[in-house]
Amino acid sequence: MRSIRYIPHLENIPVLVRAALNVPIENGEVANTFRLRKALPTINFLRRERARIVLIGHIGDQGTETLEPVYRALKTQIPNMRFCPATVGTAARAAVRELRAGEVLMLENLRRHAGEKQNDPAFALELSELADIFVQDSFDVCHRTHASVVGIPEHLAPYAGLQVEEEVRELTKALRPKRPSLAVIGGAKFSTKEPVLKTLLNSYDKVFVGGALANDFMIECGYGVGTSLVSKDADKEALRALLENPKLMLPIDEVVAPAGSHEDDVDEQTVGVDKVPSNQAILDDGPKTVAALGEFAQTANTILWNGPLGNYEKGFEEATEAFAKEVARSNAYSVIGGGDTVAAVEKLGLSDRFSFISTGGGAMLDFMSKGTLPGLAALETK
Repeated sequence: MRSIRYIPHLENIPVLVRAALNVPIENGEVANTFRLRKALPTINFLRRERARIVLIGHIGDQGTETLEPVYRALKTQIPNMRFCPATVGTAARAAVRELRAGEVLMLENLRRHAGEKQNDPAFALELSELADIFVQDSFDVCHRTHASVVGIPEHLAPYAGLQVEEEVRELTKALRPKRPSLAVIGGAKFSTKEPVLKTLLNSYDKVFVGGALANDFMIECGYGVGTSLVSKDADKEALRALLENPKLMLPIDEVVAPAGSHEDDVDEQTVGVDKVPSNQAILDDGPKTVAALGEFAQTANTILWNGPLGNYEKGFEEATEAFAKEVARSNAYSVIGGGDTVAAVEKLGLSDRFSFISTGGGAMLDFMSKGTLPGLAALETK
């Protein structure tokens, strides 16, 4: 990939930057600034080089959300920043023309246009006509074949931003772990995790499956999971093949409560994996499981972690946060990703105790299983 570090001339050049702007919004304000903080090094590099910076990105998935709260949050860190309520068209072109050297403009949510997800060539061309150079700095969408990811590089000279550079460098290290090594994959939906589990079982010494994802494995082992969330499309043959690998680890105890419960509303109980009541749901991994993981973490030289160990959104945070503390006090090279995983680490104030925190969730998993992504391939020097 070509890096923005090696662009010979940037002063007064309009640069289109695909930035990671998809952050949680609560009551009209940004609730977590992690991705925005990660976007600043590239933006500030271009500001110092006196480029005219045009930020594009998306927020949400409905196509109705606005980036205005994100603009307000970033404006506190970037002087003379502007916002345009259009993404393409006359208003967007006029806003770009008004930019002076070193100034930053944010355009409205890309996903307000159907052409973004459809990778519509006409929409990609409209975007590319706003600038002379394209910088990809939104690793979190590099696994998508969207117009702003793979379409724009067909028209503009593409470069990797500083965050994308760091993501590739650090995740490539994680693909070749120093032993002993531990990988922890949580979350849900087996079909999206199967490829990365196969890859990790080839390269890591221990691969732990937690969260709702473990329920599919428990059923295949003959255990009941009560009313727990399970994958509707889980491939039983693939599950059995993974279970035959001695490196695979599963929970040994679980926290259960009625399905749909919030942690504050119920008195949950901890049971062995063979004792899950038929009218209860597994909502978190138990303390014995976390203790076993903690032991591995303290002896590991490499730890990779993506996905919470429980239903984090419903307040079942204990296992995730307990394991985060174990990883933080280890001496391992530690790489984590995924929204809830990062949120837990940020909440605990432990971010500086991890070697690398990825801005990608699905993108991180896809990179770990494939070694590249469509958005990265689009940056390769032709």
